[in-house]
Amino acid sequence: RSAILYSTDMESDKEHILVVDDYPGLRELLQQYLSEQGYEVAAVNDGSAMEQHLAQQPADLVILDLMLPGEEGLTLARKLRAQGTQPIIMLSARGEDIDRIIGLEVGADDYLAKPFNPRELLARIRAVLRRSAYKDAKSVLGVIHVYDLTIDLVNRRVRLSGDEVHLTPKEYELLKSLASNPGRVLTFRMLLDEVWGQVDGA
Repeated sequence: RSAILYSTDMESDKEHILVVDDYPGLRELLQQYLSEQGYEVAAVNDGSAMEQHLAQQPADLVILDLMLPGEEGLTLARKLRAQGTQPIIMLSARGEDIDRIIGLEVGADDYLAKPFNPRELLARIRAVLRRSAYKDAKSVLGVIHVYDLTIDLVNRRVRLSGDEVHLTPKEYELLKSLASNPGRVLTFRMLLDEVWGQVDGA
């Protein structure tokens, strides 16, 4: 049966984190620890409860376990990425590279193998949220600045040290994707999806 645990300190000005994990001990630990760090936290045990919660309250970040009852974490990550842009950190008791790669390819922003130190997870949460805020701010302003590079998102113009750079449409989209995700690993498949659209068999 789906279970939802809510933080006892739900304030609208706090960043909201949703933990999706089927192990009650870990849910309670993360809920308590992250709440003490100033976040608003909810915890659920499967995909059905996750979707129910997000329909009522969007999350600023989702911490998603790979192995879940019902729909597994990878399937849920694909759904989340198709529906929105909130950051995703995946957790897994399996630490193989292939799991990490697949997790990133389906849209996760970071991946952490179990067992882990809660302080490391906290550091990753803060880093992912900083990158997300940076990306959102750049989108609002309509301009991306990276050192001497300026990308005008409204007029689709690129300048390097003040000089205009002429790019093909795909070159522009590729540059924009990379500049919009500072510090984030973008896999080949993610770039194919974002720049060229969904490519079957890629």
